Amino acid sequence: MKIFTLFFCLAAAANAQTPAAPYPAPPPVLPGRGLAQHDFLYTGEWDTRKPLATLFLIRGGEVAWTYQIPTKDESNGQLSEFSDIHRLSNGDILFAYKTGWRKITADGKTIHDYKCPQVGAGPDGKAIWAECHAVIPVGNDQVLFMQNGLPAKLMLFNLATGKIAMEHAMTTKEPVDAKSIHGQFRNVRLTRAGTYLIAHMNLGRVIEYDKNFNEVWSCDAPSVWDAVRLANGNTMIAGNQHAFVREINPSGAIVWEVKNGDLPGITLNGVHQVTRLANGNTVLCNWTAGVKREDWPKIVQVIEVTPDKKAVWAFNSWTNPDLGPASCIQLLDEPGRDEAQELMR
Repeated sequence: MKIFTLFFCLAAAANAQTPAAPYPAPPPVLPGRGLAQHDFLYTGEWDTRKPLATLFLIRGGEVAWTYQIPTKDESNGQLSEFSDIHRLSNGDILFAYKTGWRKITADGKTIHDYKCPQVGAGPDGKAIWAECHAVIPVGNDQVLFMQNGLPAKLMLFNLATGKIAMEHAMTTKEPVDAKSIHGQFRNVRLTRAGTYLIAHMNLGRVIEYDKNFNEVWSCDAPSVWDAVRLANGNTMIAGNQHAFVREINPSGAIVWEVKNGDLPGITLNGVHQVTRLANGNTVLCNWTAGVKREDWPKIVQVIEVTPDKKAVWAFNSWTNPDLGPASCIQLLDEPGRDEAQELMR
């Protein structure tokens, strides 16, 4: 009986819940020159601490300009959040905000505002709304965007005519219902070769399609948030809550990766947008996935990593200024025009 009791106690102890370790504080000194390292446009999803979500323009280490939207869309009561941002060479800014997309001038005047439609109603009569988390400029006069919905649709909008120039229903994970809409897609891209590079978040795959929507390439990518075609022909993907950025070659092999644990002192939680710079370094946005709100101020929001996995720039800015969660960043000192897909390198 004593042996049995001892065995039971040991088993119970082994199965006891271990208290979660406290979220680690950031290093006292981060590499680089903080917000002064680059001029950039920045924002993040789901900053539900505040009634307004903010898009920041940082110049010379200071907040030079902001643009805000309500976190609750006044037209339909749905959550709004910045999910994809682009600054064109003429200073115009294009962004997705979940309940639609908008193009504005450099001083914040609206050029066009697209609102996602209602796509059905639930058994209780509650409205089901489409969502938009992905938008890119195609030249100055066209906008390519993904509308999550029933079904999801990739669409090309002509700003000059005010009409949809292309619309294609996209395959998503079954069942395609109201619960699945939010997780269908985040970023999508048009490659410089003219193909569509689609991050199928809820399929866990990146799929490249030609202009006729024939599949020409794909790779596994669990919960993929972002996918970018690099100039070397490889594809860089962001692993979302899996906390990695990977470079995949055309045969599907991982040729480079940074994951949580690779950057001393810096914890990766959820990798959202990833950008390859002209100097070969990679910038990644480190979102709040799995982190309690009270621990958000410990998160290092943006990190620039060299090919040999050394962090050369990072910032933690939750006060003075409070930049909030990191989903998207565009460095404004990088050469190339976003509207010509020249920042995909």
